[in-house]
Amino acid sequence: MERTVNIRPYEESDEETVCRLWREVFSDDPPWNVPEEDIRRKKEVQPELFFIAEVEGEVVGTAVTGYDGHRGWVYCVAVAPAYRREGVGRALMDRVERDLAQIGCHKLNLQVRSGNDDAVEFYGKLGYNIEERVSMGKLLER
Repeated sequence: MERTVNIRPYEESDEETVCRLWREVFSDDPPWNVPEEDIRRKKEVQPELFFIAEVEGEVVGTAVTGYDGHRGWVYCVAVAPAYRREGVGRALMDRVERDLAQIGCHKLNLQVRSGNDDAVEFYGKLGYNIEERVSMGKLLER
């Protein structure tokens, strides 16, 4: 049974709940991914592209997105375990795609950690394809 999902922009009052959700959903995150710091930085850059999913007033999901004029990216798509397979992730991604398309984004990228087969299956159902790439990163000193 799919529940009614409301997608809205992040609000200051969401911080504690979002941090708790991210710590639960992304429990294997590296130590440099600190939810409070990630939220603070996102509020400074395209805060309108930080989405919250609610069911009956309860925060049950998030999606953090961005657009640099060339490609869009989506991060931190998180759905509380009790609300998975109920349309929350799909509703988030529909909103992400719609809002990014409205500002001129023609291609959306995302990364899934190796071994997260459930996420790969989910995105595949939404029309995302695996693109053979080598993902590289570098931590910059702050």
